[in-house]
Amino acid sequence: MSAIATAATLSLPISLCPSSKLGNKKGGSRTGFRVFAIIGEEGGLLDKKNAWGTLFDVEDPRSKVPQCKGKFLDVNQALEVARYDIHYCDWRARQDLLTIMLLHEKVVEVLNPLARDYKSIGTLKKDLAELQEELAQAHRQVHISEARVATALDKLAYMEALVNDRLLQDRTTTETEGASPSPSTSTASLVTAKNNLPRKSLNVSGPIQPYNPRLKNFWYPVAFSSDLKDDTMIPIDCFEEPWVIFRGKDGKPGCVQNTCAHRACPLHLGSVNEGRIQCPYHGWEYSTDGKCEKMPSTRLLNVKIRSLPCYEQEGMVWIWPGSDPPTATLPSLQPPSGFKIHAEIIMELPVEHGLLLDNLLDLAHAPFTHTSTFAKGWSVPNLVKFLTPASGLQGYWDPYPIDMEFRPPCMVLSTIGISKPGKLEGQTTKQCSTHLHQLHVCLPSSRQKTRLLYRMSLDFAPVLQHIPFMQYLWRHFAEKVLNEDLRLVIGQQDRMLNGANVWNLPVTYDKLGVRYRLWRDSVERGAEKLPFTKQT
Repeated sequence: MSAIATAATLSLPISLCPSSKLGNKKGGSRTGFRVFAIIGEEGGLLDKKNAWGTLFDVEDPRSKVPQCKGKFLDVNQALEVARYDIHYCDWRARQDLLTIMLLHEKVVEVLNPLARDYKSIGTLKKDLAELQEELAQAHRQVHISEARVATALDKLAYMEALVNDRLLQDRTTTETEGASPSPSTSTASLVTAKNNLPRKSLNVSGPIQPYNPRLKNFWYPVAFSSDLKDDTMIPIDCFEEPWVIFRGKDGKPGCVQNTCAHRACPLHLGSVNEGRIQCPYHGWEYSTDGKCEKMPSTRLLNVKIRSLPCYEQEGMVWIWPGSDPPTATLPSLQPPSGFKIHAEIIMELPVEHGLLLDNLLDLAHAPFTHTSTFAKGWSVPNLVKFLTPASGLQGYWDPYPIDMEFRPPCMVLSTIGISKPGKLEGQTTKQCSTHLHQLHVCLPSSRQKTRLLYRMSLDFAPVLQHIPFMQYLWRHFAEKVLNEDLRLVIGQQDRMLNGANVWNLPVTYDKLGVRYRLWRDSVERGAEKLPFTKQT
């Protein structure tokens, strides 16, 4: 969502590509050359190969690929196919390495002084150029093989997780049913009973309830440091309470109640005077800890308004709105190494922050929702999956080259592999040469309003940072993408307020959004151990 495709509109679209098949058709090979064509005419391949021993004498596993009949595979068959994929990748990598070694021998032979006596300089140059190109191609093929092995291992781990989940589900079902079924119970009736089991769902419906106080006991980013000058104020709403942020005499930010103790005038309508915020009504001045230090035209009274713990880190201002003592450390939201920040944008949106997080944590909607921005022309995959560890709030999308993470309490980080306009390349972000990194912060302003902080970073095109008014262009594209989502999320919110359940039927690609909802529910229930997170 948001400016996930701001790069797309500036000829920097997201790079997506379907996963490549590891197997080959019978009788064919997908490599662009043959080893015997490089070695020569006197059977050098066999002699050279024997010289290096039995490292490369590995049988081609394609002849042993299990022949599975039927359109669908069960879990064990799919796991066996995945293992043969890895065997093939190993065999293919050995052949690629053998090709490189043989090419090296051929280069040495061409450059040998004795060989130069029988060949002209022109022939030598031509032969050497051809060999160097073939050697470079072989190196590329090795890298492709390495990527295939990594992908196959990921798929094998995913399928093993599916096997474990299936075994656990079967065990749970067996324990629930109690004693074994009688001999008169048919297999068909057992399948029917299993299919009639209630489908797991979440209940997110009805009027939005007041925020649970436990949800406040986290550090929340509320502003970018670059927006908070020495003489400026930033009014915010957080959990339906008004606050104002400004810098004190020492330059450090503070957050105080946005209501004067005298006549309840909004303080942000005033000004900052020598590190104190001055009420525009009668000139009362408050420091960053909320103490009133000046009362013109009257005797100074001992007056103090509420203040929140406020801290500045890595270009962001944070507050702690909860009643518990704040934690000693703040999470890091910096982009990965090699990225430069290009845009920092703040928007106020008329939706509850949980619904906005649901949208941000979902990528499967893109080919249907963002048809006029970054997903224009995208094909619809047969299957979209989010692959993640069993205990994590992060993972990557398949088949999209996008890594994504939910970071409590309200942040979404994503790294997106992008390529040339109109082309889809790379199955994972590691296979893409250029990337877009995004940070979305969904601050709960009220039950139907969210303060969105968006930060965009790139690991290429640093010159864009120096183009005048580029910030306004990024904001235009971000709002264009966001509006495509807002009309849907606002509609969801309307239905939810009238009793509809917005999480009625979760499916495979909803995994990360479901985990966010389970995490939030555990926080509000006061669970001692929160799910999917590492406890310190």
